[in-house]
Amino acid sequence: KTIKIEGMSCNHCKMSVEKALNSVEGISKVEVDLEKKQAIIELEKEVSNELIKSVIEEAGFEVIEII
Repeated sequence: KTIKIEGMSCNHCKMSVEKALNSVEGISKVEVDLEKKQAIIELEKEVSNELIKSVIEEAGFEVIEII
């Protein structure tokens, strides 16, 4: 899945998003790209978009779209 995220401006932001997503059971790989303002995740099992969105928003960032 590809997640478009607003609010990331530095490596600390990137690491916060990576840490938040890595804490979700079922997500096996997280790759955050600051330039493209997105995170690409690989899933071991189905994870709802609502859960992904809430975890990122709890870390302080805005989810624009999940593809």
